[in-house]
Amino acid sequence: MKNTAHTDTFVHDNLPPAHLLPEFIFDLPELEFPDRLNCAVELLDRAIDKGFGSHMCIQSAHGSWTYQDLLDKANQMAHVLIEDLGLLPGNRVLLRSANTPEMVASWFAVVKAGGIAVATMPLLRSLELKQIIDKALISHAICDFSLKDDLLKAKEECESQSLRHVSFFNSHKSLSSTKEDAGIIHHHLDEAAILKPKNFESFASLSTDCCILAFTSGTTGVPKATIHSHRDVMAICACWPQSILKPQAKDVFIGSPPIAFTFGLGGLILFPMSVGASVALLEKASPKDLIAGVHQFKATILFTAPTSYRQLALEGLVDKTTTLRKCVSAGEALPSATRDLWKKTTGIEIIDGIGTTEMLHIFISANEEESIPGATGRVIKGYKACIVDENGAELPAGTVGHLAVKGPTGCRYLNDDRQMKYIKNGWNVTGDAYLMDEKGYFHYQSRTDDMIISSGYNIAGPEIEACLLTHQSVAECAVIGIPDEARGSVVKAFVVLKEKISPSDSQIKALQDHVKAQLAPYKYPRQIEFVQSLPKTETGKIQRFKLRT
Repeated sequence: MKNTAHTDTFVHDNLPPAHLLPEFIFDLPELEFPDRLNCAVELLDRAIDKGFGSHMCIQSAHGSWTYQDLLDKANQMAHVLIEDLGLLPGNRVLLRSANTPEMVASWFAVVKAGGIAVATMPLLRSLELKQIIDKALISHAICDFSLKDDLLKAKEECESQSLRHVSFFNSHKSLSSTKEDAGIIHHHLDEAAILKPKNFESFASLSTDCCILAFTSGTTGVPKATIHSHRDVMAICACWPQSILKPQAKDVFIGSPPIAFTFGLGGLILFPMSVGASVALLEKASPKDLIAGVHQFKATILFTAPTSYRQLALEGLVDKTTTLRKCVSAGEALPSATRDLWKKTTGIEIIDGIGTTEMLHIFISANEEESIPGATGRVIKGYKACIVDENGAELPAGTVGHLAVKGPTGCRYLNDDRQMKYIKNGWNVTGDAYLMDEKGYFHYQSRTDDMIISSGYNIAGPEIEACLLTHQSVAECAVIGIPDEARGSVVKAFVVLKEKISPSDSQIKALQDHVKAQLAPYKYPRQIEFVQSLPKTETGKIQRFKLRT
């Protein structure tokens, strides 16, 4: 008997084999979940049952929604997905939008209907979307109308031809009627949903059924899809926010991470809704946009990256009169200088943390009273962590090694051999080098792979190299991350030009523009150095470590 309630069993059939699964830990009463569990019901329908129906849920530049408003819209969208678009339990639905109320309603609609939500960043281009569609065999997509071009281009270029239905919503103006074009239905979800009932019987998922595929690029640039269940979603709501953040129903959350990042999904949707709080969603979240939103919505809890905190403080955009009472940093290491600057400017101690897409959210952190300079924090309740060597043996305190974690969540890649590298003896080995001190505090050292983390974004060097090599002027190239005070790291490319092509400032700009046109703009090399040759081994492998010296 299949251990899933899904009709479409693609994800279940492509789980890692049993011997490569992590060991899961459920040793807290709050982590005891029933066999049947739909996290959308637990977070949204239960909020209504608890009396939060008239409470503010989402605020944005285009209006405000109560919990009842969100439930009504999600239920109406779920009717459309099933009745008009033929969504089956287990189908994968790509979501493409900035952080908008409609994006949130779409996420809940998909999960309530038994689908699997695959949220994507609005900055992704057609090449990156194509990889996701083909990897996950996406059958449906819900897209902000303003972002349609790259999605439709990706659909045309997909090898799998799995994408059957594309639906649009528009936060700013109504759209024309539904039409068919090139064999794909362009369906206007928001218009169709208005005609549907506001009540909906949500799909009775198994707690272990997948409800999210979260993509992470990895060091090769080939995307990995991480599988997360309804149980995972409720587990992260029961652990870090309850033990470290301690939010209240009166809190107003705000932040910069896209909902497509699990950091953003948890911090801006799951965690506030788990306690009946509200969120202010920003479609653009530069430091100036962010602080303007804090003032406009009187936000009390902020989620953003260290670079944003530093810029807000240095540019005098925030002071001790802010409405903020808690500030959370993740996505990259928090420098002690940034932590100190923020506290001096606002009086608020930043809550630092480390989480991964594979683990879904934060598993090491410390609250304001227990934070110490230079340390990310200690392992949170519900999880275990240690430092191991190359063979997986635990190392003593004070020794630098690989960070290994266990808990109620864990890495499950969708049909990917890289599962063997991430899971060692039941532990999730994150790819981060850490040191644990005698008091159990974990101190970040570096990444153990070639991932470049810039302003909280994960950037795979080989992906940038592959893009640069498609430019007519490039003979060879190598990409590394170099330290940067503002962004943590920035992408630097070492480029060997083809014969008769001369180095110049205009050539640098041409290469940068080339990458921006092919990939998400944040991935372009901010520094380019022209070289005569690249250091290599005898077998021709580029020695990137020599470029870092």
